[in-house]
Amino acid sequence: MWTREYGPRLVAVRHASGLRDTRPAGGTIAATDNPASALRNEARLLHTLGISKPLLARMARLAMQTGTTIEAELLASGEIEEEAYFAGLARMYGLPFLAEIPPALVIDHRAIDSQLNEPRMLRLHHPDRPPVMALVPTITQMDSMRARLRRNDGLAAAMVITTPSALRRAVWRVGEERRARSAVHQLFDTERLKSARLVVTGDQGFMAGLFLCVTSLAATLAPLLCFSLAHVLLSVFHLGGLFLRLMVVAYGRKHPPREILLDAETGQLPVYTVMVAIYREAAVVPQLLAALDALDWPKSRLDIKLVCEADDQETLSAIRAVRPGPHVEVVEVPAMAPRTKPKALTYALSGARGEFLTIYDAEDRPHPQQLREAYHSFRLGPQDLACLQAPLVIANAGESWISAIFALEYSALFRRLLPALGFHRMPLPLGGTSNHFRTRVLVESGGWDPFNVTEDADLGMRLYRMGYRSSTLTLPTFEDAPVDFKVWLGQRSRWYKGWLQTWLVMMRQPIHTGREMGWLPFLVFQLLVGGMLVAALSHPGMLVFVTLSILSLMQIPAPQPGVFTSMMLGIDILNIIGSYAVFFALGATPMTDREKQGMGWKWAMIPVYWMAVSLAAWRAVIELRLRPFYWNKTPHSPSRVAIDQRRKARATASSSPESS
Repeated sequence: MWTREYGPRLVAVRHASGLRDTRPAGGTIAATDNPASALRNEARLLHTLGISKPLLARMARLAMQTGTTIEAELLASGEIEEEAYFAGLARMYGLPFLAEIPPALVIDHRAIDSQLNEPRMLRLHHPDRPPVMALVPTITQMDSMRARLRRNDGLAAAMVITTPSALRRAVWRVGEERRARSAVHQLFDTERLKSARLVVTGDQGFMAGLFLCVTSLAATLAPLLCFSLAHVLLSVFHLGGLFLRLMVVAYGRKHPPREILLDAETGQLPVYTVMVAIYREAAVVPQLLAALDALDWPKSRLDIKLVCEADDQETLSAIRAVRPGPHVEVVEVPAMAPRTKPKALTYALSGARGEFLTIYDAEDRPHPQQLREAYHSFRLGPQDLACLQAPLVIANAGESWISAIFALEYSALFRRLLPALGFHRMPLPLGGTSNHFRTRVLVESGGWDPFNVTEDADLGMRLYRMGYRSSTLTLPTFEDAPVDFKVWLGQRSRWYKGWLQTWLVMMRQPIHTGREMGWLPFLVFQLLVGGMLVAALSHPGMLVFVTLSILSLMQIPAPQPGVFTSMMLGIDILNIIGSYAVFFALGATPMTDREKQGMGWKWAMIPVYWMAVSLAAWRAVIELRLRPFYWNKTPHSPSRVAIDQRRKARATASSSPESS
């Protein structure tokens, strides 16, 4: 599946100085002065536990390659059950084992959240006896404690062995209400003006009322002048957005994507967190876990979190049925309004163990090497690089005219517009998936706004205001577009509602925001987000004006239009036809031949698509007033494209000479 026709492979170009990042991963045997000796000692201890020498040798080779320990590789590989391993460790050293920690024995406080990142120990408070310490030890730690345990019977009585999963489950359960409240209220409490919880502030409401009063008065006293002035402003704004996209077309011709190979990375890799917010998606769980399992990153350094609503029993049951590997953790988010994806992600952020973090959607099929490309880009990039956006590629463009134009739109955005903005260090309105972050910066920014229904665009702007920059990757994530108009309309209305929220947040203090971002990036933001909103809302009006003007000129005898009317008519025709043409050019030029064949003649539906976009924008305006935080869930089903590809691959394999 991952061939040249779906996009170029990427290589990480070594830094000009030739220096490499050699920072050791914390707590790993391979980072010590004599890793081979440490691994031999660890293998000896594990062999006394009953683990075979061939398996230990294989895990030792992996530990040397990844900079971890044999024990870590064993647990991550799934070759031994976590519960069985730690129960055996407890028996080996004469300590009790606790497979499940009752949450009632744990006292909640902020400090225990550290155990979500690195589960080591947890104090258990029994009502009828002294507290005991639940430990998640390594076998080398236990061996070094052997003598102390023999000398001190009281020490052994105050200890119990448990598993990392059991300890994390207890900590999640104990602190769930506190973390849920923090996920909902933290951004609003710390930076109120950057939260979409207030749809419109008092100052914004006053300015909007004043503007409407002045406009109404002007329209009453001089309606023709008022209409003409509004028409000029809208047309100039449209023209500015058109020229911005023409510049992007020129950028794409000057900077074609480079096809380079990715270096094979050896040595210590950081932990990488992958978070997937999944709600009412039982049907796509097997496809999702298969795609995540294909990621080219050591399982022992991978922290996958499936973030589910606690009351979504159907999805939770589907996950349990697939039985994901030990590197996959299910985070159950307690029911608390607003029931949005950004709230769920922010809730799970407190348990992210990785130095880097990425977000995927339930239907995504990321390129297996996407994490490696992101790691190389972060490692070799500037320190203010906070986020990398991978391109989203629509795999089912041929299913309907909606999915075809959707694919064209995504191609223009993720393979032309965002790379150009990243190259010039402009603000990026991020996509809702396949964003790769420095986890430290993401936590520092406050995470996602739980009240913004396009949390991705909002976060991209907030990071830029904090002085960080975003860029793009090359290796794609494949997903399917809606093929049903009703589903598409609900999704697009939510997007436009979120972009309206983002624009209102950015315009709380426009002068201050302009100074934070710089006036050129602030103008680019206005043309991107503001221009997109204005274009969608005003597009029907422009078509009506052009149509009426042309019909008027076709009358016999034809009236002689004035200079102003002729000029505005020409600008409007240029805006409409130019926008359609640039939309097509931006999307079609980076597409592969196979993608273009899938789209076929359906590009001719661009004008109809734009009218549908306008309908979605007006619906979003109404929803912003009536249901500002309502999350219109987009349903997904297993990808037909992926199913067909797997079927063809199996057929090819069964008919090959080697299989006969």
